[in-house]
Amino acid sequence: MNRASAKQLPVITARAVFADWLPQIEAAEKLLVGFSGGLDSTVLLSLLSEVVAPERITALHIHHGLSINADRWQQHAAEVCQSLGICFETESVTITESGSGLEAAARDARYALFEKRLGKGGLLLLGHHADDQVETVLYRLLRGSGARGLAGIPATRRLGGSRLIRPLLKYPKATLQRYAEEHQLQWVEDESNQQDQFDRNYLRNQLVPLLAARWPDYIQGVMRTAEQSRQADQLADAVARADLADLEPRCERGGWSLALPGFEKLELLRQRNLLRYWPQIQGLPALAQTMIDEILNTLLPARDDSEPKVVRSDLQVCRFRQRLYLLRNRSQLSGRPQTDQELCLFWDGDEPLVLPDGNLLTAEPVVGEGLRLDDPQSLTVRFRRGGERCQPVGRQHSNSLKKLLQEYALEPWWRERVPLFYIDEKLVAVGDLWVCAGWQAEAGSEGLKIIWQTNSL
Repeated sequence: MNRASAKQLPVITARAVFADWLPQIEAAEKLLVGFSGGLDSTVLLSLLSEVVAPERITALHIHHGLSINADRWQQHAAEVCQSLGICFETESVTITESGSGLEAAARDARYALFEKRLGKGGLLLLGHHADDQVETVLYRLLRGSGARGLAGIPATRRLGGSRLIRPLLKYPKATLQRYAEEHQLQWVEDESNQQDQFDRNYLRNQLVPLLAARWPDYIQGVMRTAEQSRQADQLADAVARADLADLEPRCERGGWSLALPGFEKLELLRQRNLLRYWPQIQGLPALAQTMIDEILNTLLPARDDSEPKVVRSDLQVCRFRQRLYLLRNRSQLSGRPQTDQELCLFWDGDEPLVLPDGNLLTAEPVVGEGLRLDDPQSLTVRFRRGGERCQPVGRQHSNSLKKLLQEYALEPWWRERVPLFYIDEKLVAVGDLWVCAGWQAEAGSEGLKIIWQTNSL
């Protein structure tokens, strides 16, 4: 680094870095620093030790086992913490490459461990800097991300029951390196950072130097884009929430729904915006553009009796009786259970019963209503085989289960999964929809209120 460029770098001090974060740091029940032993996390740990008593800090080093130098890095991290009087902890993880790649799998493993170690009320500090932000925005731009993606790395976000902050995010890497050199800090270099087969490394090693040569202030420009994208994302999210509030939103079995007539009156741009943000409002990843197109062009125009749906690994979008449904899709099973053993489950109602599709049965005692249960040991849970008939309480005649489920407006995707309750081969109740005639608890006597918790498809 030459003298002229060094003068242009912002000065980094502990007071400046943590000016906006000290109230959160002081209030945190646990302070956890993700400590790889590299430049950024080493600078972060050194700066934090200037404003926080070292005994309050825990540095967590995650041993990925992906490099022949991993053991040496762990030893170096331990020595740094010992010199600072900071508690050092380490965890080893086994990385299995997923469809998203090795980097994504390693990142997911790290954050899972961070969340586990923090518990509730903790604070995780990570050393991401402005160069990381530039790489993230460029990477997401090339992948066709929208405003939320181009907003880049957030300076803070929730992490389970705790919070994550990145105090160094506005500082370029060169600033961190100058601080480290001036304070004679020692850090490790990950040799994999030079391997250009990884997309982010290629951006860092090949593309960014070209940008820096042509546009010396490229970092500031990209950071402004990230901030403007963040604001655009917040606006689009607010519009989606306002539109959703006008569409009779409801919590449903396994998800949520909105009224289609109102949705179809929205202009196309707002329909697309609502579909993109609806899953995020409910804590799920946003819909891709291709899925939004499929919903608008295929699912919505489909015949009413075709039971249309658009499926992603973690969710389904379905349509039924003038409502659009967004449903969690976590179970690997579809339809009703297949084996004879699964088709007949014994249950006395005392303890929750996990059904073969992952949903749950619970029950609570009630007086003057619910299922009459003279002998709890005689109750069995089964699923549809076809041809079942029953007579709900309050009805004059029996009817086929197929017809009754339609009349009770149970959505088609639940009809093969609805639990059926039998006593001595007699159908006595259907899910938590109805009790059959002759099996309801009488006034003053105790009954069993069944709760069918359908958390996901």
